Amino acid sequence: MAKNSHFSGAGPSQRQLRVGELIRRTLADVLNRGDVHDPDLNRMSITVSEVRTSPDLKIATVYVLPLGGDNREAAIAALKTNKGELRRAVSKNMALKYAPDLRFVIDETFDRMDDTRRLFESDTVKRDLED
Repeated sequence: MAKNSHFSGAGPSQRQLRVGELIRRTLADVLNRGDVHDPDLNRMSITVSEVRTSPDLKIATVYVLPLGGDNREAAIAALKTNKGELRRAVSKNMALKYAPDLRFVIDETFDRMDDTRRLFESDTVKRDLED
């Protein structure tokens, strides 16, 4: 049996989960305090909902959503512009060999929840559920 075969198809490791949560908290704090030297980014209220790391912890995918879900493209652009400064803030608070490369994406979870809620409220689905 291969050494890492128990990880194939499995979810993230405990280390990935711990590191992801630490990165999430660090970024949320930095953005909340306005520690970035970019007034455009500091004017935005951005929620960091989740961070998923690659198995080698070198890439961190950061799921974000601006307050109210508006200005998504501007928020991603501002985060990408300040990626170096945000990465330094993360590495300063962590004891990792490498500071992970941060990749910012919009968290679509709330949109999917709204779509699911609308689907369950449709007459067709209500009728099918009653049968």
